[in-house]
Amino acid sequence: MTTIPTRRRIPHHHLDAGGEIWRIAGPVVVTRGLRGVRLYNVVRVGEAALPGEVIRLDGNSATIQVYEDTAGLRVGEPVQDTGGPLEIELGPGMLGHIFDGTQRPLQVLAHLGDDPFGRPLLPRGVALPALERERIWTFQPRVEVGTAVVGGDLVGVVAETQALQHRILVPPHIQGTVTQVHAGPARIEEPVVWVDDQPIPMLSRWRVREPRPFKERLAPTTPLITGQRAIDVLFPIARGGAAVIPGGFGTGKTVLQQSLAKWAHADVVVYVGCGERGNELAEVLQEFPQLVDPRTGASLMERTILIANTSNMPVAAREASIYTGITVAEYFRDQGYHVALMADSTSRWGEALREVSSRLEEMPAEEGYPAYLSSRLAEFYERAGAVRCLGSDRREGSVSIIGAVSPAGGDFSEPITQHSLRLAGTFWALNTTLARERHFPAIDWNRSYTLYDFAAWFEGEVAADWEDHRAWARELLQREAQLLEIVQLLGADTLAAPERVVLRTGRLLREDFLQQSAFDEQDAYCDPRKQLAMLRAIRAAHTAMTSAVARGASAEAAAAAPSVAALAEMRVWPAREAEERAGALIGRIERDLEQI
Repeated sequence: MTTIPTRRRIPHHHLDAGGEIWRIAGPVVVTRGLRGVRLYNVVRVGEAALPGEVIRLDGNSATIQVYEDTAGLRVGEPVQDTGGPLEIELGPGMLGHIFDGTQRPLQVLAHLGDDPFGRPLLPRGVALPALERERIWTFQPRVEVGTAVVGGDLVGVVAETQALQHRILVPPHIQGTVTQVHAGPARIEEPVVWVDDQPIPMLSRWRVREPRPFKERLAPTTPLITGQRAIDVLFPIARGGAAVIPGGFGTGKTVLQQSLAKWAHADVVVYVGCGERGNELAEVLQEFPQLVDPRTGASLMERTILIANTSNMPVAAREASIYTGITVAEYFRDQGYHVALMADSTSRWGEALREVSSRLEEMPAEEGYPAYLSSRLAEFYERAGAVRCLGSDRREGSVSIIGAVSPAGGDFSEPITQHSLRLAGTFWALNTTLARERHFPAIDWNRSYTLYDFAAWFEGEVAADWEDHRAWARELLQREAQLLEIVQLLGADTLAAPERVVLRTGRLLREDFLQQSAFDEQDAYCDPRKQLAMLRAIRAAHTAMTSAVARGASAEAAAAAPSVAALAEMRVWPAREAEERAGALIGRIERDLEQI
């Protein structure tokens, strides 16, 4: 049962001597007299003690972006410096929870903010611990007294959920010899290991703007399997890579990201809802507990963390939500896990930067965005990667970032899309026309691309002919696109019979292979071996139709064969039966078309 902490304020005597509010402009507050404050320090603004972050220093004045609604603030109210930058709490108890952009537990805040009419309202200025302090965890040590350890070494584990074993590590800046070990029940603030008599609890803190250290960055040689045929076959993403999903309204960005969160081969999922509609995040909260993790049989929420900053929440907290999410992802990466971070969407983050920049009266750059937009995006995407973790043992982890972009009017030439393309290795362009035709995922195979090459991995792990079939599918889709342009100009009658076969096969690829339902139990996830079996069947149908046309049959008659139409049933095949059924269907197709 979740313990609801007592609502409290940070006492003023725990803070440095403060200043006072001099100017208020929406989420931006200018103060005077805040002595000794540093850039990016967290401050408490006004009588309500609203949290904020210092983003500019100019003589005696400090400019602050406030993470709460500033309604009701007055000039002259006090401002207190906490003495440090924004940092979050890391330790057992994060999985399965939802936090806001500054890591406040939203489930607990909802209970504190109920009004007399029973409507949950989030209170302002409440300082709550992100992780439960009274919950008891069972610490299982992995070191003994006298063991020499360095930063990043494993000292023990906690069985946090059925899906994940939480690994307690030596902080990066500590090394020495273990002098004491406490095994068994403990709270997260209680020390469980002592290194040179320095206590190490299960709880740690980290500054969100500071990337966590690692030993070595690894080359992206392993794909992140997503179960989406259009992605795994045509445009795969690396485990530890970055992908961008731009698309206009209604093209299915959020549904695609939720599918990736559900089915991608990742140990931990961090879902950052940055400026999206509240009802979409509410659906995530309702669906994830009901989804069964195929690896454990438990709820998928047991390895998921949600960071929510919806469109009706304070705009300045959107930037913090991105940094909070990537810091949480790096924390689990350092434990040797593979983490998938979904950012939905970076456009809303950019809009928050633009709004705050305009309040600061900065010189605008392209389309009103600040000139430092590209560097802020780079700071985020460059924290993705596969790494060798700190520590004396060989432990590898990764953070894969998948960022959605919502360009106004579906214009991919706008700044956030263009800057993101320079930073990500995979580009999944969502097509409005495909979405209107109810073709989902609406990934445009003519505009999307990947910079990663996983031919050797797929040939070794799936089948030796993987790359051959993949290259054939991409080439045929390109030929179909060229032929469709001719058909639009001159009509289908101008095409030769073999070219009409290409159009028929292209349609099979589009409708029976690339199209995939996120809401169908059998089709929502497709194993790579099933993907290859489906591709083999479609290629065999193309070869058989080409042979039939060479013997004088029409392309239309060949494509109308019942066995060719049966290709549409492949998506509901059970994965374990896919190869056997594909072989049988290929035999039927060859026999049927030989008789035409």
